[in-house]
Amino acid sequence: SSMTITFTEEHGTQWSVLVTDIDTGEVLLSQTPDRVLDTASVGKIFLLHKLLTEVDAGTRSLEEMVTRRPVEHMDESGIWHLLQTSTLPLYDIAAFIGAFSDNAATNTLCRVLGLPAVQQHTINLGYTESAHDDEVRWPIPPGKPPTLSHANATELVRFVSRLALEQDLSPASSDLLQRWLGAGMDLSMVASAFNLDPLAHYAFDRDVWLWNKTGTISNVRADLGLVMGRERRIVYAVVANWESGADGRDAALATMREVGT
Repeated sequence: SSMTITFTEEHGTQWSVLVTDIDTGEVLLSQTPDRVLDTASVGKIFLLHKLLTEVDAGTRSLEEMVTRRPVEHMDESGIWHLLQTSTLPLYDIAAFIGAFSDNAATNTLCRVLGLPAVQQHTINLGYTESAHDDEVRWPIPPGKPPTLSHANATELVRFVSRLALEQDLSPASSDLLQRWLGAGMDLSMVASAFNLDPLAHYAFDRDVWLWNKTGTISNVRADLGLVMGRERRIVYAVVANWESGADGRDAALATMREVGT
């Protein structure tokens, strides 16, 4: 059964939305899915994917210890800026990105992998409308990309599907990336409909198992992920952008919850 949802356009809100059944390919919901929008932290998935591709190739170890540089320090989102240690294994740095969308960890991993290499990897995977654009900077200096990442729902759904179906990474790395994202603590958007425990939901709870990645800035809400029941797996990507300075947050979040419902 297809859904009927009214996507708010107040405050100039634009949407890129796609929801599909991963096993049948059935499109359950679609709203300008090819529209490219600002996706804030969502592009960090390409960083993690590149890391695990190098692990699969044998050119990188997750046990490698890396020290955060002072210029890589960023406050929220994240947890590393609150911790005493400045040296962590790449595994932990990646886990921080999956669980907390950690900005300091993102900047450190960006330096280790090289942003141009991450961007080329993303293109090599066939994503032409989506990318991780820069390290996390605030405020954004003139001459730097205005977005941390951009994407459309079509490509984000493809990413989630290929990850779940183990089509680009090894089974072990595919599992690991889903576990890192399964620790994600932001269930404020599409995922809010399920009333899961935000601190622990990577397993069945009332027959719902979910992993996701979100992106948030003042005029952006983005959420992509996989929702599994006992019999069915649903892939979703929902991105909302509204006019800078306008308060489109409540309407966007209400609509995203409705998609989850």
